[in-house]
Amino acid sequence: MTRQASAMLKPNPTTSLPKTCTAAQRNHSSFATFTEDENAIRDTARLWAQTSLLPKVRSMDDNAKLDPDIIQELFDYGFMGMEIPEEHGGADMSFTMACIVVEEIARVDPSVAILVDIHNTLTNNAVRFWGSDELKNKWLPRLATDCASSFCLSEASSGTDAFSMQSRATKAESGGYVINGTKLWISNAKEAGVFLVFANLDPSKGYKGISAFMVDANAPGIEVGKPENKLGLKASSTCPVTFEDVHVDAADLLGEEGLGYKYCINILNEGRIGIAAQQIGIAKGCMDIALPYMNERKQFGTLIGDFQGMQHQYAQIATEIHAAECMLYNACRLKESGKDFVKEASMVKLYASQIAERTASKSIEWLGGIGFTKDLLAEKFYRDCKVGSIYEGTSNIQLQTIAKLIQADYK
Repeated sequence: MTRQASAMLKPNPTTSLPKTCTAAQRNHSSFATFTEDENAIRDTARLWAQTSLLPKVRSMDDNAKLDPDIIQELFDYGFMGMEIPEEHGGADMSFTMACIVVEEIARVDPSVAILVDIHNTLTNNAVRFWGSDELKNKWLPRLATDCASSFCLSEASSGTDAFSMQSRATKAESGGYVINGTKLWISNAKEAGVFLVFANLDPSKGYKGISAFMVDANAPGIEVGKPENKLGLKASSTCPVTFEDVHVDAADLLGEEGLGYKYCINILNEGRIGIAAQQIGIAKGCMDIALPYMNERKQFGTLIGDFQGMQHQYAQIATEIHAAECMLYNACRLKESGKDFVKEASMVKLYASQIAERTASKSIEWLGGIGFTKDLLAEKFYRDCKVGSIYEGTSNIQLQTIAKLIQADYK
C-alpha cells in the first residue's frame, strides 16, 4: 500500500464526523426509516387493529365470515382508499403507507389484511393507472368509501398459467360488451360490490386478446358461489364467480382492448409486495404472542425466554423478520421512485412467505401445548400463512422470475 493510499484510510481530525453524529446527520437515511406521516398511519392502524379488530378475530374465523362492522370501519378509517386522491374521497397516501396498514392489520388478522391488500394494491391502483376519467369518476369515490372489490383472474384451467383463461368477452350489438365464464378462488367475492374481471375479447390473438372490465356485482347474470372451506384465512370469502351473459357498458372497459394481460402483469408485481407485507405482519403477530409468554412462564425455575437454546432461536427468527422487512420497504421505495422493482417484489414475496411459515411453526413450538390449542391465535397464524407461498404467484414462479432477471444481468 502506498503512503498516499494509507493516508486516505486514516481519519482526518478536521473532516471526520463526531461519534455522536446521528444517521440523519450523516445523510445515510435507511429505506426503512419512516416519515412522520408513515409512523402516524402505522400507529393508527395498530391501535385500530388492537382495539376494534382483535376482539372479533376468533369469532370471524370460527364463523368463516367477516363482520360487516369491521368492513365499514376499514372505510371509515380510510384504509380502503389509501392511494385514491382526495378529489375522489380517498386518503391520498402512498404505496408504502398502504403496505404499512396491511402489515399492521395482518399482525392481528390476516383475513382482514388480505381484503385491504387486494382492494388497494390491485383494484384501486388498476383504476387509478389505466382507467378513463369516466371510469375513475364512477368507481374511485365508491372504492374509497363503501364498495369492496375482487380481482377476478384465476379459473379452473388457468391458475399459474393465468393467460390460458377461457372466459370470453364479446362486443354487444347494442354497444358495450357481454362477458361469459367462471372464475375460481376469488378473494372477497362475497363482500365485493365490484369485480375487476379479465376476459378474452379476441381468442385468435391468444393472451393479447385479454381485456379488463370493471363489473358491478349487482349486474344481472352474476352468481357468487359457495365459499371454499379453506385451511386458513377462513373469514375471507374465497368463491367461484360465474358470469352468464353479463352486459357491461363500453365505459367499463379498463384502459384499452387487448391490454388486459399487461395491466395484470404490472399490477400483480405491486400486489406481491402487498402479500409480503401481510406475511411479515403474520410473523410479527406470532412473535407478539410467543415472546411475552416465554418471558412469563418458568420451567425448572427459569423463564423459558432465558434459556440460551431458546434465545438463539428467537434471535434468529427476529433477524430474519427484520431482513424481510428491509426487503419489503426497499421494494416500496423503488416502486415509489419509479425504478424497476420486479425482481425485488418477487424476492420479498418469496422470502416473506418463507419467514412467516417458519415463525408460525416455531412460535407454536415455543408456546408448547397451549400453542396447539385455540386458546391463543398462534394456531390461526400457522394456518393463515401457508397460502402466502401460493397466491399472487407461487414460490416457484417467484424463483423463476428472479432467476430470469438475474440471468439477464450476466448475458
